[in-house]
Amino acid sequence: MNRKLRLILLKLRRVNLTNLVSKDWVLKFISLVLAVVLWYFVGGEDRVNKNVMIPIEIINLPRDLVISNQFKKEIEVTVSGPRSIIQEMSSRAITRQVDLSSATPGTMVIENDNDHIPVPRGITVQRVQPSSIILSLDKLIQKKFPVFAKTVGKVADGYFVKMLKMDPESITITGPLTTLSQVDELYTRPINLEGVKQSIQLQVPLALEPAIVELIGETSVTADLSIGMVTVKKILDGMEVHASVDGVKRDVRPRTVQVTANIPKKYLDKNLDPKSLLIVTAVAQESGGPLKVQVQPRAEVELPIDILAIVPSEVSLTDGKSHPVQKAVVTPKQTEEKKASPLPEEQIKSETPQPSAADIDESDDTGVLLRKVLKNQKNKRKLTE
Repeated sequence: MNRKLRLILLKLRRVNLTNLVSKDWVLKFISLVLAVVLWYFVGGEDRVNKNVMIPIEIINLPRDLVISNQFKKEIEVTVSGPRSIIQEMSSRAITRQVDLSSATPGTMVIENDNDHIPVPRGITVQRVQPSSIILSLDKLIQKKFPVFAKTVGKVADGYFVKMLKMDPESITITGPLTTLSQVDELYTRPINLEGVKQSIQLQVPLALEPAIVELIGETSVTADLSIGMVTVKKILDGMEVHASVDGVKRDVRPRTVQVTANIPKKYLDKNLDPKSLLIVTAVAQESGGPLKVQVQPRAEVELPIDILAIVPSEVSLTDGKSHPVQKAVVTPKQTEEKKASPLPEEQIKSETPQPSAADIDESDDTGVLLRKVLKNQKNKRKLTE
């Protein structure tokens, strides 16, 4: 560069001053300045070599194919050229495009020639690393996988796992045929059941293979855990019924009932009498009539007891009285209307209750006399007919 400047200076010294004063001196001066500027920016700027990273861009990939292997997403390119132009390359988003429009399932080797790198004018590609990339193309499919729970430990003594349900129960994954064909179901990471006594819901991550994680990422499901209590079915005979009507203790018939119930095994392991855990009561019904039998755990019983059957389910008061039913209120006006419209004699006779033979007690003379009267009335009706 210094040598070229000296040559220009020597040429300037040799220029005749009289020529500069001529009528074309302005044009000559402008031409000289432009020549110097052009030489500086094109021929005089320093040329450098630099390594730049250029990303790989996949284009025109068929919709039913997928790249199933891992490949380097960038290549290292060594370029040579003016410093300023090389610095501008990063802002131009230069990529190495790989056209897969004619690709088929299998393995493809893509060569990275110097000509495949679209660098700006004035830049020369010296080297590309790696010189080639390998792509494994596979058929793209969808597959549905059931989700199962994996558990460790045992629930608390006297309890059992009634249900363990996953939400969702299955997951559909889209990916390479080769990868998805190696998996048939998905499992959760271990769920610790040690000492659990009650039903809970948990967010549990799936234990996935790295190839599946690349397709769907880290995934969690909801585990709905239902805990039941171990019970023993017991038939309890002779359970005494306690009845109270209007706050007054009453005797009922029958006095005892049979109760079938599921008793928690924890109580039976303590040798407790199942009958001592329950109380049997009889309550009046709104419609009147017999009393309804109800069985409930006593107040001090903490664990639930499931009542399956009560025999009989209704009892009656021993004095023959039932729960009082509200009677209709008759107004004085309604009473007068009934008196003003007497019933016909025939209707009165038909509505008057007549004693039947079954109602007559033959143990006394009156009973015998009534039977004779009824017999005579029956004979008269036959003759009339």
